[in-house]
Amino acid sequence: MGKYLFLILIFCINPIYSYSQNVVDLVNPLIGTAIKGEGGTVPFVGPPFAMTNFLPQTRENKMGSMAYVYDDEFIMGFLGSHQPTIWMGDYGYVSVMPQIGEEIRVLPEDRKMNFSHKDEKASPYYYSVTLTDKQNNRIFTEMTASGRCAILNFRFPKNKTPRLIIQGINLNPQLNDWCNHYNQRLQKIKGWMKIDTLNNEIVGYNPDRQSAQLGPDLPNFKGYFVIRFNCDIKDFGCWNDSILYPGAEELYGTRMGAYINFSQKDKEIKAQIATSFISLEQARLNLQREISGWSLKQVYENTKKEWNDKLSRLTIKGGSERDARIFYTALYHSYLFPREFSEYGRYYSAFDDRIHEGISYNDYSLWDTFRAFHPLMTLLEPQLTGDWITSLLQMYKEGGWLPMWPNPTYTNIMIATHADAVIADAYMKGIRNFDVNLAYEAIRKDAMVPPDCDTNRKYGDRDYWTSYEGRAGASYYHSIGYVPDDKTAESVSRTLEYAYDDWCVAQMAKSLGKMEDYAHLMRFSGNYKNLYNPEKGFFLPRNYDGTWIDLDDNSRHGLTEGSKWTYLFCVLQDIPGMIDLMGGPQAFSDKLDRNFEEDHYKHDNEPGHHYIYLYNYCNEPWKTQELVRKHVKLNYKDTPDGVNGNDDCGQMSAWYLFSVMGFYPVTPGSNEFAIGAPQFSEIKIRLKDHDLLIKADNLSEENKYVQSVFLDGKKILKPFINYFDLIGAKEIRFVMNDRPGVY
Repeated sequence: MGKYLFLILIFCINPIYSYSQNVVDLVNPLIGTAIKGEGGTVPFVGPPFAMTNFLPQTRENKMGSMAYVYDDEFIMGFLGSHQPTIWMGDYGYVSVMPQIGEEIRVLPEDRKMNFSHKDEKASPYYYSVTLTDKQNNRIFTEMTASGRCAILNFRFPKNKTPRLIIQGINLNPQLNDWCNHYNQRLQKIKGWMKIDTLNNEIVGYNPDRQSAQLGPDLPNFKGYFVIRFNCDIKDFGCWNDSILYPGAEELYGTRMGAYINFSQKDKEIKAQIATSFISLEQARLNLQREISGWSLKQVYENTKKEWNDKLSRLTIKGGSERDARIFYTALYHSYLFPREFSEYGRYYSAFDDRIHEGISYNDYSLWDTFRAFHPLMTLLEPQLTGDWITSLLQMYKEGGWLPMWPNPTYTNIMIATHADAVIADAYMKGIRNFDVNLAYEAIRKDAMVPPDCDTNRKYGDRDYWTSYEGRAGASYYHSIGYVPDDKTAESVSRTLEYAYDDWCVAQMAKSLGKMEDYAHLMRFSGNYKNLYNPEKGFFLPRNYDGTWIDLDDNSRHGLTEGSKWTYLFCVLQDIPGMIDLMGGPQAFSDKLDRNFEEDHYKHDNEPGHHYIYLYNYCNEPWKTQELVRKHVKLNYKDTPDGVNGNDDCGQMSAWYLFSVMGFYPVTPGSNEFAIGAPQFSEIKIRLKDHDLLIKADNLSEENKYVQSVFLDGKKILKPFINYFDLIGAKEIRFVMNDRPGVY
């Protein structure tokens, strides 16, 4: 008995977990929502890739601030949002907020109510919280959502008149700052709302796009909404700014909405919210398809099932429950974007401002996600990957270019044209459920055609929209071999990233037999060498006349979101060439060591996400294995500050998922994964045709090094694995030990 009791105690102290069903309940949507860590995530409610995300709103969102921040103490509404990430904008949003009391308080700062995280329950399919006003009255709120609609339930205290405040647009000039310009939107657009007591509903539209300054005008853009209630509206009015219009049924405005009162006998008020980018009629059809009655349980069970189906594509064994929550929350974050934009066979295009037939997705954070998120989805969602590419190609047909960062139309945010990498990577992996010829035409245009006014503009970050930026400085890049610093902003980063994108387009050109294009593009892909200063040992800015600009370790001159260290190893397409440029394997390794030991490596941003895996290319794979474990633990936690750096539409989470599986796509488009070090004893991946089991024998805190790797029993002799070998296998077995070594 003592022996068995000992085993039970050991299990309780250090349990081994294996999950396959209801894994959605391991997701903690509050991970990454705190100011510390700057994860930029929010507790979205709705199915995978939902068109509209529903969430509690703790602050007025804008570019630079999400609508929910864990540190906040108040809730000001329950928001139907389309803001994908912290540095992009919301659009077509609508919110509902419960209220009691004689005074009608409509503005966000006036209507907000206190809440405690102790009273909060958050999951991908359900959210609830209890709100407390200044008189200690408590209102219980819960919500669940489908892809385009939501149902909310508000439970009011006795002997109080239930009230709901609906806000359809929020152009608050007080939110104006260096990257949020409100004057143009205040002058050009107005939201509209109408109260219909006969049908017990409110309808309206919101034409606001918070990133409108960064893209072209869209005269026809509107976020339509229909809100229905289970109880009769007894009293009502509209409001604009802080002015109330009692009894008004309809209003246009820039910071406006409606208020509605119900009978005191109605203690539980339910609201159905339907959204559409096509029309009010389409919003009604979306509601009819997605929420047929007033049962929250029915809706959240459907959404829960969708999440369990997606999340169970990866099952884990080993680690703690905390590890499982981190794992499945990362997978949840990887199933949020791009958002579905079509509505049952039709979609509004923000690229020609018209309605079309077909499927559509939007909000692609391509500068971030080409690195790991999209390669992850070629494993988990190959069919969907092709649909995403089809959507990008629709944008190309309707607007003339592939987008850089659609939100929901063109924005000149970030740099380079990494749709090229996403398309080429999918094509090279055999994913072909898209128009291949059109895809090549689109990415070839990116590579070969400079943007309008290329030699007349600097293309600074977040400049007002004049035209599509594309590969700014490409005219110089093609003629003198680099982007000159005195002609185009972010010149070093642009040169390095254009060279990688050229290499990606070249791989597709070669496969399609377009050898002349291939030769040109491969020559361009070597342009990175023209900005390497051998005397200084860094990629540095150069002027048009060839003169160099030296930088200190902290300068960001000529660089995108980083220092010269951030971009030192940013040559994905020619790592052997980069190693030779820096003096060979030993010199390269020494420089990598400095990068990590002197704390130049910044995991909280994407350009360096592959750096840990570069030791594989200079015969020191054990250093990769050490750093994988270190940075998995350092940057991912089961806490509100548990994502170190903006998740950026799943990229940060995809890095984690690849790294705990034991391999990483250093060069998307090459079909090669660099081997790292697995962090669970078993991970099973549901591929298209079969399951792939990843096993880590002898894994422990001490046994963090890879002794050998076997693919279906055959030993791998180098720290790399091919995509087709990977998806064709049924088992990858890592043998772990406590000693560094080479393969």
